[in-house]
Amino acid sequence: MAVPRVAVVGAGAAGLATLKALADAGVPAIAFEAADTLGGLWVYGAPGSPAYRTLHLNTSKGRTEFADHPMPADWPDYPDHTRVAGYLGDYADRFGLREAVRLRHTVERVTRTGDGWRVRATGPDGPVEVDVEAVVVANGHNRVPKRPEPYPGECTAEQMHSHDYRGPEQLAGRRVLVVGGGNSAMDIAVDASYAAARTLLSLRRGVWVVPKYLLGRPSDTLNGALARRLPWRLRQRISQTMITTAVGPPSRYGLPAPAHGFLQDHPTLSDALLSRLTHGDIQARPGIARFDGDRVEFTDGRADEVDLVVWCTGYRVEMPFLDPALVGDGADRLPLYRHVFHLDAPGLAFVGLMQSTGAAFPLVEAQARLVAARLAGTWAPPDAARQAAACREELRAATARWGQRRPHMRVDFDVYLAELGRELATGRRRAGAAR
Repeated sequence: MAVPRVAVVGAGAAGLATLKALADAGVPAIAFEAADTLGGLWVYGAPGSPAYRTLHLNTSKGRTEFADHPMPADWPDYPDHTRVAGYLGDYADRFGLREAVRLRHTVERVTRTGDGWRVRATGPDGPVEVDVEAVVVANGHNRVPKRPEPYPGECTAEQMHSHDYRGPEQLAGRRVLVVGGGNSAMDIAVDASYAAARTLLSLRRGVWVVPKYLLGRPSDTLNGALARRLPWRLRQRISQTMITTAVGPPSRYGLPAPAHGFLQDHPTLSDALLSRLTHGDIQARPGIARFDGDRVEFTDGRADEVDLVVWCTGYRVEMPFLDPALVGDGADRLPLYRHVFHLDAPGLAFVGLMQSTGAAFPLVEAQARLVAARLAGTWAPPDAARQAAACREELRAATARWGQRRPHMRVDFDVYLAELGRELATGRRRAGAAR
């Protein structure tokens, strides 16, 4: 392999897409992956992976696949983790990416060295250091579980985070309380409804629960068609009307009413949750008020005894290998030009540091192409002042739409994908004019 000019942190979907784009642009690279296999969070049983046995895509395959590596036509619309992990392995094999990956290598430190960067990793044979022109951070942000602030009282029930959930056998015969409103919470609550003695689902705030099919089609394909033509506020009204017409409002199922409109948070997709609620196999509860041993009291005054609390409370975005001065107020608050390029550290880029209203794979693929074009010299950014202004405007718009729920990271799938395409074309013109 040629001497690497770029170091990539991670070999999940974002890291592999970055390696592919760099190879296409003729830019030598090396990737460091802490696990013993490629595929990141989709590899069930891999160290650090949050995958559980019943995990499936929550975005349809046609909206999730890489543009240059379609998913097989005979796959179901929402394939399981085994298929997705295999798909990423096939992607690496098809484009010859495995040679560039150093498995079981944990990046410990990334430091600036004049005009370049030094990456220090620890592998099976000890420390490794490599000097490169640029670093691409593509290690994902579902690795460090986030637990809620302690509630009043003491909880003597067993507790676990969804990161440690692997399958329904962990729930069998238990009185289970699932806490959270995201996709993992809904999946685990449904699993518990078949295996546990009793299943409670606690939501502090309301969420929109979207069936995976609407009008006979994968639901994300409908919003995608609208996104290409309509502003998000109008899409919101149309989509919300479709959902409430199809399944009714969340309050119909005992869930709290969302305080935000549809498309103002990450959608929660589940076909099974609503039916399990209507059957009484899952019982909805509001937020937790306090614990008293194995007894949990909720904000509406009800109380229940539980054996197991499953915290589906998300993840912290942490990058301990970066100098704190580069991270500022936190990795989830970094102002990045087009959600990719660090404003104050040339040569430092991020692929996958965003939260999308839809799938991730096409977005990291487009981000990777932008990074590769920059490092190959075929794309140039605007001047520093315009980059900073663009970040401020994006943050203003994101805060107006998503509030304080990680506005720096939020992107609208279709809008952002189109924006990256325009940015690539515009930057190529800038690079051409500079020659």
